[in-house]
Amino acid sequence: MATAQDNDPAVSVCFVVTIDDIELGSFNTCDGLGCEVVLETREEGGNNGHLWQLPTRLKYSNVKLSRPLTKETEKVARWFATMTTGFSRKTAHIEARTGDGHKVAQWGLLEVVPVRWTGPSFTPESPKVAMETIEIAHHGYVMEG
Repeated sequence: MATAQDNDPAVSVCFVVTIDDIELGSFNTCDGLGCEVVLETREEGGNNGHLWQLPTRLKYSNVKLSRPLTKETEKVARWFATMTTGFSRKTAHIEARTGDGHKVAQWGLLEVVPVRWTGPSFTPESPKVAMETIEIAHHGYVMEG
């Protein structure tokens, strides 16, 4: 029987990221999970009032994850450093968890490639929490069991 906790929306969420066997830790925000069907437009001769929109392929947006700097930042730096010596595409798993650690949803990303790491901006005029952001590209989703 489902409990009220099972049906509650994920209000306070963190995102735990794992790249194959490397756990990169938890992130506060996750943007860009999604895909888009690319349409090709074709005109039909003699039918001037209609355009055919034909689906051609799926396009996947890059995923951006942000969090305050932690000790786990070193894991991200090591993963990015592997790009200089060649790399193999890996599978990533992103788990959305509630504040008390219960898994709400999970996405598997195929053939992940790190795109960008952005570190914190240090300015004395506006002291803020030191944040980092990683951006990753992927080539589709894997179905989770």
